[in-house]
This record gives sequence, structure tokens and C-alpha cells, in this order.
Amino acid sequence: MNVNATDKSSGKTQKITITNNKGRLSKEDIEKLVKEAEQFKAEDDLLRKKIDAKNGLENYTYSIRNSLKDEKLKDKFEESEKTSVEAKVDECVKFIE
Repeated sequence: MNVNATDKSSGKTQKITITNNKGRLSKEDIEKLVKEAEQFKAEDDLLRKKIDAKNGLENYTYSIRNSLKDEKLKDKFEESEKTSVEAKVDECVKFIE
């Protein structure tokens, strides 16, 4: 059986050949493992999406916080707007943590 394994973070791909030698897994065991891997793939994809969403929110939140401190933009906001946005940013940071 030929299997490709890919590391998603680095993009590195490795081709693996699984053979059934004496004392190894049976064909049924290998098929069971493949089915389990397919089942967990969906769970892994869902977890990856959640992590990507969390990281995106975190990046956006800190970007807004840094924009409020930017000297070029300080005059663009009224104090009430700045206070309101800072409160929402703090709320977001607490949610992320």
C-alpha cells in the first residue's frame, strides 16, 4: 500500500510504502487504520479552521489596538470613539484568552 504524508505547516511531502511482512499488521488492521485516519481528518480540519479563525481574530484585534496608538491616526478619533473601541478590543482579548 502506498501512502503520501504531508506536513501542512512546511508543505513537505513523503511517500511511504506499507508492506505486510511477517508479524506486521494484517490487511484488515491496515484498512481499519486508514478508515480511522479518514475519520480524524475531518476533526483535524475543523480544529485547524478554529485555530486559523482564532489567530485571525487575534491579529485583527492587536492591529486595531496598535492603530489607536499610531501618532498619525490619533487626531482622527474623538475621545469617546477611542474609549469605545479600546473597550471592545479589551473584550476581544479576554475572549481570546
